[in-house]
Order: sequence, then structure tokens, then C-alpha cells
Amino acid sequence: MRVALVTGGSRGIGAAIARRLAADGLDVAITYASAADRAARVVKDVEAAGRRGLSLRAEAARAEDLVAAVEDTVAAFGRLDVVVSNAGIAPYGPLEEVTLDEVDRTLAVHARAAFVLAQAAARHLPEGGRIVTIGSSLAERVPYPGWTLYAMSKSALAGLTRGLARDLGPRGITANLVHPGSTDTEMNPADGPDADGERSYTALGRYCDPEDIAATVSHLAGEGGRAITGAAIAVDAGVTA
Repeated sequence: MRVALVTGGSRGIGAAIARRLAADGLDVAITYASAADRAARVVKDVEAAGRRGLSLRAEAARAEDLVAAVEDTVAAFGRLDVVVSNAGIAPYGPLEEVTLDEVDRTLAVHARAAFVLAQAAARHLPEGGRIVTIGSSLAERVPYPGWTLYAMSKSALAGLTRGLARDLGPRGITANLVHPGSTDTEMNPADGPDADGERSYTALGRYCDPEDIAATVSHLAGEGGRAITGAAIAVDAGVTA
């Protein structure tokens, strides 16, 4: 039985990915930073799908937490086949007000965490293993101000993904990047104050649902994704069209 680890899996896109992978037949471990109750609910959903679930507390900015999450997943389930680097934050504000502490934390949570997670997982992934990293459409197009730091941190994931594809390809392991656009989550609700403006930048005139992102991750993690590696795939309602 295949096993997946999803970081930031207690809510939003991460929770949708965890549920979808469980529906696909995978046992699923998730990490959470503080919402233990929400993580427990996601684990119950995984178990309701007939799969084993596990929640692990881990701060994405702490490399040792991520390594421990990988090792704990392998210890609990006996293997690791799919790792999804999803945990993230959304720093926003005028360029002049961004502090170096914010820069360091954002790069740690997005770029360094994805590297550390992939490195730790690579020690366990078998042939056919999959690494999927969740980026952002803002890495490709920044249509409004205030997102310079966020866009920079997500842009780093493209280079990481291409490098992983080359490093791990000889072992039959794929690495891909999924770029969500505006997605209806707590962090950016479809009925929020800026939602109409965000919709106006899309080709479809709509927000994505977390399940839209999960469906693409499911494809990349499944048999249909076996020949896709080093790719960046937009699931953004056409904001980068």
C-alpha cells in the first residue's frame, strides 16, 4: 500500500489533497503547525475512506521538524511513496515595510522547507516515488502590488523542481510543481473583500476550489503522472494565460 506525507494538511488545499489521496487508496500522514483539532478531523476523513491516517506537529520553518515528520511517517507506515510540500504563509504589504525577519521566515517556510522535505524524503522514496510542491500563480505573474516577498519565495520552487527532476530521475522518482491561483480557502476566501478584483484577472472569472488543486496532485501522484517530471503546472483559472 502506498503512503503519502502532506505538509500543512490540516486545512485548505493541504486538507483537500490529503482527502483526495486517501480516496485514491493511499495511507496519508499530514503535518500541522497549531490546529491539532483540524488535523484530527482530516485524519478521521482519511480513515473514513478506509485508509490509515496520521497527524504530526511540525513547523515548516524548522528543518528538524520536517525531517522528523518524514522519519515518523516511515516508522508508522513502513514506507513513503509520495511527498507533498504544501505548508505556507502569505506575507503581504508595502515593499518598504518588509522586514528582514519576514524575508528570512518566508524563505524558510517556502523555499528551504521544500528543499529539506525533498532531501529527507529522497532517502526513502522507491522507484516510482513522487515529489509534488505547491507553488503559486504569483511566481509567474504578479498583477497587483504588495506580494514581492511572497512571489520571490515561490519562484525559487521552479529551480528546485527542475533540479530534483534531474537528481532523482535516474531512480525513477518524479518531481513537479503545481501553481494554484486564487483558491477559496480561509486564507483567501472567495467572498473576501479583494475577491472580485482577483477574479477579474482570471480567464474563467472564478476562484479555484481546493479540490481543483488536489485533482492535479492526484494525477501527478498516480499512474498518469509517471512520465511528468520537472514540470510547473498552473491550476489558476487562467490568471497566467
